[in-house]
Amino acid sequence: MTRGEEAALHAFVEGRRTALFRSAYLLCGNRDEAEDLVQTTLVKVVLGARRHGRLDNLEAYARKTLVNTFISARRRFWRREQAYGEVPDVAGRSVDSDTGLMVRAALAELAPKQRAVLVLRYWDDLSVAATAQLLGMRESTVKSHTARGLAALRAAVREEYA
Repeated sequence: MTRGEEAALHAFVEGRRTALFRSAYLLCGNRDEAEDLVQTTLVKVVLGARRHGRLDNLEAYARKTLVNTFISARRRFWRREQAYGEVPDVAGRSVDSDTGLMVRAALAELAPKQRAVLVLRYWDDLSVAATAQLLGMRESTVKSHTARGLAALRAAVREEYA
């Protein structure tokens, strides 16, 4: 890679880290896990760019890598670290009316692919076609994941306000 390509890659990593973190946080629901996910994603993006010489669309490559890394980690839940210094206290249900907290909690209950579809469609504002292409699934599958995910979110909101 030339110095100009290295500089462009560095600028991309610095410029997109925050946006990737926001999407990762919505996917994971945990700040520490989201930071790890973004770090892993950016390492894969840099290595991929160096290996292939250049990637035409780093933004799409980074987003796809983020989602694929998230889904892959959810499939292998037994390999993830679960270190606790001491057993955490179980908190009671909080009566917080903040909609953002409620939505993120409901989002955390969804299956990983449904969560990925909703984050890509409504947070990253991608079309059905772009989401399908990014996730490697048919548009009808994206639509069904969207419908089921939104139904689950609506049910969680209704349950919270009931």
